[in-house]
Amino acid sequence: MTTSLSKLLTRGTVIPAHPLALDENRRFDEQRQVALTRYYIDAGAGGVAVGVHTTQFEIRQPEIGLFEPVLRLASETVDAYAGDRPIWKIAGVCGKTDQAIREAEFAREYGYHAGLLSVAALKEETIPQLIEHCRKVAEVIPVVGFYLQPAVGGRLLPYSFWREFAAIENVIGIKMAPFNRYQTIDVIRGVCESGRADEIALYTGNDDNIVADLLTEYRIKVGDNQKRVRIVGGLLGHWACWTKGAVDLLNEVHALVDSREPIPPEWLTRNIDVTDANAAFFDVANGFAGCIAGIHEVLRRQGLLKGTWCLNPKEQLSPGQSEEIDRVYAAYPDMNDDAFVEENLDKWLA
Repeated sequence: MTTSLSKLLTRGTVIPAHPLALDENRRFDEQRQVALTRYYIDAGAGGVAVGVHTTQFEIRQPEIGLFEPVLRLASETVDAYAGDRPIWKIAGVCGKTDQAIREAEFAREYGYHAGLLSVAALKEETIPQLIEHCRKVAEVIPVVGFYLQPAVGGRLLPYSFWREFAAIENVIGIKMAPFNRYQTIDVIRGVCESGRADEIALYTGNDDNIVADLLTEYRIKVGDNQKRVRIVGGLLGHWACWTKGAVDLLNEVHALVDSREPIPPEWLTRNIDVTDANAAFFDVANGFAGCIAGIHEVLRRQGLLKGTWCLNPKEQLSPGQSEEIDRVYAAYPDMNDDAFVEENLDKWLA
């Protein structure tokens, strides 16, 4: 890992959870997949996360067989398109230990810098068993921890897990996505009490609280001292669309934090604006049933995707979700990056 990559992760950046481009026959659309990766790079993202929930876990099914082709294409596209810019390549790693190690080995072979490690498949394992699983994967590739909300398949992970997980030497970051403030604090307290808060980059995956997460300083008492830490960036499915606006927002947050000036009340309102848009994209009204299709719909409207198709035909827009996306488009016109996409789309598709 280069110094520039390390500094980028520590400073904080936008890392979209990369969608999967399919055609009307639900076959892999390589042209549009490449276009998406190019879009994220030109929008100013500092990385891409591939093979994660937004990429659809079904890519791992043997009859589909897309895990390796999708990860390989993303890595090659970043290398060919980004030039000298440091861009994080993060691969989703999941499953039982044998599967997770195989995925981590493949990711390392194809130039990925880290694995986003989900333990959602280990539903019955004890905390010591989970930690041993994570240690074995971390021996293969640097690890970014992942607290996936139970509503979409994750499991509850207590403070005791995060305290031990953060102590693993090759853990370099954690994406917190429990969509729960109490559980987010569990993670941050565990990191601080592990003694590695200065070595582990904290990233929000809480799509329901993005701006507030980025603006908040956490003060955690450790022994006789108080540790102050921040969530520095986001690894988000929400940031897979309107990505240029997300980059601009994070740059504003960093400038505000660096200034040490009081946070204007307007930022509280902006937090709610972003959360409202996310509710439409992620189909909160229907228990997140259309969360992947909703992101696809925004990208379809912009021309980056041909349609909203998912590998699972049951994954589709919920009734009324398209109208909700219409609503947030009208309510928050400054958030979208449609003009930026229109200006560059032909180049990305070439």
